[in-house]
Amino acid sequence: MRADRLMSLLLLLQTRGRMTAAELAEELEVSVRTIHRDVESLSTAGIPIYADRGPLGGFRLMEGYRTRLTGLTGAEAGSLFLAGLPAAAADLGLGAELTTAQLKLQAALPTELGERAKRIQERFHLDATAWFREADAVPYLAQVAEAVWGQRVLRAHYRRWRGEVCRDLRPLGIVLKGGIWYLVALVAGGAGAASEDAVRTYRVSRFIALDSTEEPFERPTGFDLAAYWEESSQRLEAMHRQGTAILRVSPRALRLLPMQFGAVGRQAVETSGPPDADGWVRVEMPVESQPVAVSDLLRLGTEAEVLGPPELRDALTRAVGVLARRYGVS
Repeated sequence: MRADRLMSLLLLLQTRGRMTAAELAEELEVSVRTIHRDVESLSTAGIPIYADRGPLGGFRLMEGYRTRLTGLTGAEAGSLFLAGLPAAAADLGLGAELTTAQLKLQAALPTELGERAKRIQERFHLDATAWFREADAVPYLAQVAEAVWGQRVLRAHYRRWRGEVCRDLRPLGIVLKGGIWYLVALVAGGAGAASEDAVRTYRVSRFIALDSTEEPFERPTGFDLAAYWEESSQRLEAMHRQGTAILRVSPRALRLLPMQFGAVGRQAVETSGPPDADGWVRVEMPVESQPVAVSDLLRLGTEAEVLGPPELRDALTRAVGVLARRYGVS
């Protein structure tokens, strides 16, 4: 651990130039006293570090000195794929590796490329968390990631909407979607000759307990995590869309559809009919189950009217009647 910190300190001075003990301590999350001890250790080892006194002082390397100890470890190299998602790297337990890997990469780059990399880092930031929603607590994420990497079976206690279950999972990969972490795992089939192992998706925040085992497993030949996720996402969306609502909407509601319903709302706007005498237009939009559709469409308030199908219009009528009675409207 101390060797990694000494390397990080050296690379910080090489890539950033003069830094104070307080700045180094903040970067490396140690005390100022520890920084002074580390600098003394590096100097004793022959690294030409100088201390400039005064208000503008700090530690710096001798002009022209560059270390060549910039090789990446396996964990550091893997963490670079998360370079645009520092929070995700931290969740996975790779925060320190990512920082060290970036420092090593900067130290190895020619000056002009290093400056360009720094400008990109200063000007672009990726935030994977959805708006108006706190990130899920994922205390088992690092443990899950370790099992994925080591190809070891996980014994999981999982909470789902129908109750709690216990499963032995063979973890194949992790996906971050809309700020939510998912585990893709192979699950053994049930009893009977016809049963087969199946790939399933689990929301990491719903693990109640997780035990790592030393039991290894073989990944299915040819399994493609990205392809599985794409196919699974499309299947989930198709399953949720159980009908089509026919609406008459005001100009304001037409502007709201893409914001409230995403892609299906945008498509409804693009295929909308001509405005009537009041400026309202007819649109068709895929919806989920009737209870979900009623809840979603009520968000449009008085800016929309459900024309069909009849059962959906009747469900909206009943819901509006309940609201009217609740608020004392006769």
